[in-house]
Amino acid sequence: MRRSEVLAEESIVCLQKALNHLREIWELIGIPEDQRLQRTEVVKKHIKDLLDMMIAEEESLKERLIKSIAICQKELNTLCSELHVEPFQEEGETTILQLEKDLRTQVELMRKQKKERKQELKLLQEQDQELCEILCMPHYDIDSTSVPSLEELSQFRQHVATLRETKASRHEEFVNIKRQIILCMEELEHTPDTSFERDVVCEDEDAFCLSLENIATLQKLLQQLEMRKSQNEAVCEGLRAQIRELWDRLQIPAEEREAVATVMTGSKAKVRKALQLEVDRLEELKMQNMKKVIEAIRVELAQYWDQCFYSQEQRQAFAPYYSEDYTENLLQLHDAEIVQLRNYYEVHKELFEGVQKWEESWNLFLEFERKASDPSRFTNRGGNLLKEEKQRAKLQKTLPKLEEELKARIEMWEQEHSKAFVVNGQKFMEYVTEQWEMHRLEKERAKQERLNTTTVSNATANSSIRPVFSGTVCRSPVSRLPPSGSKPVTTSTCSGKKTPRGLKHGANKENLELNGSILSGGYPASAPPRRNFSINSVASTYSEFARELSKASKSDATSRILNSTNIQS
Repeated sequence: MRRSEVLAEESIVCLQKALNHLREIWELIGIPEDQRLQRTEVVKKHIKDLLDMMIAEEESLKERLIKSIAICQKELNTLCSELHVEPFQEEGETTILQLEKDLRTQVELMRKQKKERKQELKLLQEQDQELCEILCMPHYDIDSTSVPSLEELSQFRQHVATLRETKASRHEEFVNIKRQIILCMEELEHTPDTSFERDVVCEDEDAFCLSLENIATLQKLLQQLEMRKSQNEAVCEGLRAQIRELWDRLQIPAEEREAVATVMTGSKAKVRKALQLEVDRLEELKMQNMKKVIEAIRVELAQYWDQCFYSQEQRQAFAPYYSEDYTENLLQLHDAEIVQLRNYYEVHKELFEGVQKWEESWNLFLEFERKASDPSRFTNRGGNLLKEEKQRAKLQKTLPKLEEELKARIEMWEQEHSKAFVVNGQKFMEYVTEQWEMHRLEKERAKQERLNTTTVSNATANSSIRPVFSGTVCRSPVSRLPPSGSKPVTTSTCSGKKTPRGLKHGANKENLELNGSILSGGYPASAPPRRNFSINSVASTYSEFARELSKASKSDATSRILNSTNIQS
């Protein structure tokens, strides 16, 4: 039994006792029955009124609770709809009082969520407005009158975060570009003269609109300034090159050059002005020293002619070089020619360097050939002979390879330019073949001279005539050049320390004829006339030469055997 029921029964018992007590009092006093009845009616009425009043109050409470439940349910449904959540459902059976309490609690919770979402939406809208104004972008499209859902708030937060990243990125780009613009303006000594330039350089960085259009305009401004700076640098560098060239041509002393050393770097306006003044001064000085300047240019022209392997005909084609009428017009002609030659050399520099490398290798080869024919080389006990033989063997391998590489590169160049690559007035590869042929003929001539010398010596010895030369005749060793590039086999029959004058004279003659400039354009009087040879392979020319040399070595060996037999007899 409930405690309230127990209290109700106790109340009834208490009321019954009170009525019994009243009756006892009335009986003791002697109150008549009719008055007892009246008094009992009064007690009944008081009790009934009290209970009716209590019941009415409780009924009123019940009605209020029911009304509150209805209001809470209605508001709760509205909030659930606004907050995009499922409607509230009471679990299990419950009393009116508990239901009203649960609904009221849920309504308060929903109201709080709605308020928080509205506040966050307002804050995000303020941030979005600020960022969009800086970035010049449209505002985020969202209904500010309704309560945003959790997903909408999440998307809005992500959008604002993206705007912040965009702002940070553009601001960093703006700061970097601004710094470069300021440096360029300082270098150019340029003062901001437009409203945009003043906004960039002079205004607060945070106040600058970071729109894509403004960023693009910034980049364009920087490109324009950098272009002007590059142009200034190019002009200043050109002026410096002109100054150095004029210094060299006019032979300006070092102390006078040091006076303008401060403007030989940088490209500011004052530097450019100072450089131009120096150029003007030197140009005026050049006009006063026309002959000296032209002669200096001619020296440079001759150097380029050598580097470009110009033939004598090509050099003579520039008639102003030989003029002695030192005028401004003559100077201009020389200036134009030197510019053309420089460009020509730069375009063909790789090929010219290859030709120069071949020439150096060829001269070294001829030098080794000369040393190989010198009997005194065997008196060397310091190890130089072995070193020379190694170098010579290495050169025998690299020279044909270099000729093949040059041939391939020249053929490619001729295909690209649709014309022949001419050096010293002749196709280079024809010249290479001609040099090998001339060298082979010279070796044959030298061999014939040695055979003639041997024959004369034998005849003189057999006829008991006193030798013209003191000492024993010594024949130069013959170097065999195997095509494989192995070490050459050197054979010598030298039996004395002195070299016959005739042989020495022949060796010097050979040295004079072959030790000159390979591409000088002229040939010695004793050399055979220039020939044109068809070229199947440059390497085959070298192989031919090696075979001929091998034959010559065998023939020379036979002659030495005959000579030895004659001496013994």
